[in-house]
Amino acid sequence: MLEVGQTAPDFTTQDHLGNTISLSQFKGKKVILYFYPKDDTPGCTKEACNLRDNLSELQAKGFVVLGVSADTLESHQKFAHKHQLNFPLLLDKDKEIIHAYGAWGEKNMYGRITQGIMRYTYIIDEQGKIEHIIKKVKTDSHAEQILALYQK
Repeated sequence: MLEVGQTAPDFTTQDHLGNTISLSQFKGKKVILYFYPKDDTPGCTKEACNLRDNLSELQAKGFVVLGVSADTLESHQKFAHKHQLNFPLLLDKDKEIIHAYGAWGEKNMYGRITQGIMRYTYIIDEQGKIEHIIKKVKTDSHAEQILALYQK
């Protein structure tokens, strides 16, 4: 598991629009890198729409939002279009980014133990270091949860 203060693992992949995205291209900005289990499921939709609805406030504070799951390009495109998502959804079909960030693990869903993508958010500072790790994500108020970390 990564820890606060460590350099965030760099990656290069495509987003749902076919753009090549690398973490390193965001040096000088804060990055909200959030991992979510599956496109268009209730919790993931609440989380994505909350970030969408608060994107201008997040951007005003210098944040870039990047979502990551192991869904297909087609799934990401449908999800982004259906919910008018205004930030990139990154492709990670082989789970390389998910594993690099320790966002794969044991989950307990209604007493059934499975392996899957953990709903984690990493906030990466302007120099590429992990500034915060959120493991208990509030799907319906995730943007507010992030912004609360920066209240002075």
